[in-house]
Order: sequence, then structure tokens, then C-alpha cells
Amino acid sequence: MTVESTAARTPRRSAGTTGAKSTAGKRGTAKKSSNTEPQLVQLLTPEGKRVKSADYDRYVAAITPEELRGLYRDMVLTRRFDAEATSLQRQGELGLWASLLGQEAAQIGSGRALRDDDYVFPTYREHGVAWCRGVDPANLLGMFRGVNNGGWDPSGNNFHLYTIVIGAQTLHATGYAMGVAKDGADSAVIAYFGDGASSQGDVAESFTFSAVYNAPVVFFCQNNQWAISEPTERQTRVPLYQRAQGYGFPGVRVDGNDVLACLAVTKWALERARSGEGPTLVEAYTYRMGAHTTSDDPTRYRHDDERAAWEAKDPLLRLRRYLEASNHADEGFFAELESESEALGRRVREAVRGMPDPDRFALFEHAYADGHALVDEERAQFAAYQASFADAEGDN
Repeated sequence: MTVESTAARTPRRSAGTTGAKSTAGKRGTAKKSSNTEPQLVQLLTPEGKRVKSADYDRYVAAITPEELRGLYRDMVLTRRFDAEATSLQRQGELGLWASLLGQEAAQIGSGRALRDDDYVFPTYREHGVAWCRGVDPANLLGMFRGVNNGGWDPSGNNFHLYTIVIGAQTLHATGYAMGVAKDGADSAVIAYFGDGASSQGDVAESFTFSAVYNAPVVFFCQNNQWAISEPTERQTRVPLYQRAQGYGFPGVRVDGNDVLACLAVTKWALERARSGEGPTLVEAYTYRMGAHTTSDDPTRYRHDDERAAWEAKDPLLRLRRYLEASNHADEGFFAELESESEALGRRVREAVRGMPDPDRFALFEHAYADGHALVDEERAQFAAYQASFADAEGDN
């Protein structure tokens, strides 16, 4: 089923509430209704009602109650980890944190659509996808604490290190996908980015190359509607998924607060990539409930009523309602999950506070494969500088 979105209405300051109107558009394209509203794919309404889709139902038709509970568990634990990280930063334990609050369904749905041999190129907010790829949350926080240079082995999880340069990872993903195709593998690549990054030249370049070389890559744009303080309508005159048309590949808008729809649409896009049909742009229409990062104050540019309206479409509450209405989960399950959630929060907090300081001389390692005289000189100068502190303490 597709439902109406309000993203393209003139001067938007509403919450983008979706209605129940549906159309029978072709898969991978979103038809416009008579009032020029774009459509989005939805399988679960905000009230937790299951709706049908002729195009995407088959991708979730075999999902079991256990798997549905697993999706809910993923979202709950990801949100708890995210909240703990925000708290740690506020207490001076982390340098910065980019919260995913409100975007759990987009990340868990797409992350669970991946196979182990698929490769992920994230930005710096894909904590839910990192969870799906088996990255330890405590290990991930080492980067934000400044005690490691990434925190995990990308080849061990097929999950690249976080990318701070806005949009650059889409080029990396495209090049990797071109290599996958040349190797004759049937795996796929997915690149995550936000609505703000969609205006970067690197993203446009990656669209061009992926289309020309028919690269097996899925571009997954989490449109949380705010590029820091800049609303989406200041960046584009059309819905973001429609940009794909100009490059010659499909684009589709999905309800980013609907974990089932995100799972189904991503599976479809990955299936296209693996079968040699080339790239797809998926726009997950969602909302950033918190600040852009912990250095941002969203109250300076957003209205409280906008957030309140989106809270009513909370992705966790939506799936919980469906689980309860379908008798797929009881109070015992939710109580046990709450305990697991609190235990995760405690483990993450203890792990972060117990992290040792990094080796101050590690920055000189791996600068050159075979070493370099200039690096040796810089290391010696730094060693002398560090020793001066010890000498000063001894004098006192």
C-alpha cells in the first residue's frame, strides 16, 4: 500500500502526517495524487495496523512472530544505547554524539535486509545499522571518546568506518560496488546518507557513476527533514527520491518510521542490485527527534508542535501496537526486554568509563608503510615535548 505524504506541500512547518489514501503506482516509482502529493510505501500505519502492498508484501510475507519481536528488540536496544551515549556526552565522557532518536525503524529495517556478504558504507549516525552488523556499541563509542581511530575492523563486519565528511561515503560505496560487479560476485553495497548530504556534489557524482556502470549499490537516504537547521524544502523543489529519475535508475519513498516497509523496500532494492539491475535510491521519510548532534540546539529552529506530531508516529510504539494486537508478544516479553535494555545501558556506561587513554605515540604509526625520516623527527620532538611535563613536575 502507498499512502499520501505531505512533504511537498508549500511552506512546510507541519509534521508531514500521512493519510490513508493509496494508489497503485509501479514499483520503484511513486505516483502523484491529484494535489501533486508524492506517495510513500507503508505496511504498518502509525496505529499499528497492517496494510497490504501488491509490490512489497512478498518481501515480508514469510516473517515470523519471532522475527517481528527481533525487530522490536533491535529498535529498543538501539534507542537505549543511543540515550546512554547522549547522557555520557552531557557528562563529559564523550566529545560529541549524533543521536538517531526517531530513525530506528529506517536503520533496523534496512540493516536487517542485508546479507552477511553485503557491504555497508555509513555516515556517522548509523548506530542501528552498526548494531545489525555486530559492532559492539561500547567499541563504537571509543571513537567519540577519542581513544581509537574507528573502533572496529571494517572487513570483519562488512561495515565501513564512520564517515564524517558529508556525502563522501557514497563515492566510496560506488567504487566498491563497481569492483564487486567486476569480480562477478552477487553481493550488494548500501550507502547511507541524510537529506543534507543529498545536496553534496559527491552524491551527484556517485549517482552518475553508479548509473553509467550499473553498479550494484543501494543509496539509502534518511530524510529526517533537517540538515542541522536547514529544512528540506530549502534544498530541493522535488521529493528527494525523484532525483534518481534524472540519472536513469529507480527511486522510491518509504515510510521511515515503519520498520516493515523499510525492510521490504530495502530487500527489493538489494535484490535488484544483486540481479544486475543496477542502483536504486531509497528515501526513508522520517524525523530527527533530537538535536543534530549534542552541540546543536533544535529549539532555535523547530517548533515543539512539529516534534509532538511526530512522536505520535513513533516507530517503536507502532510495532509494539502491532505485536500486541496480533498476540505476537506478551507483557513478559516487554518486561524482559526492559531489563535487557537497562543492562545494556549499564554495560556501555561502565565500558566507556573504563576505557584506557590512547597511546600518545600511536598517531605516528602507519603514516608510511616503510617509515619516513620526517615522521621519526616529529616523533622525537613530540617525545621531548611530553618529557618536559615530567621534568616540570619533578622541579616542583
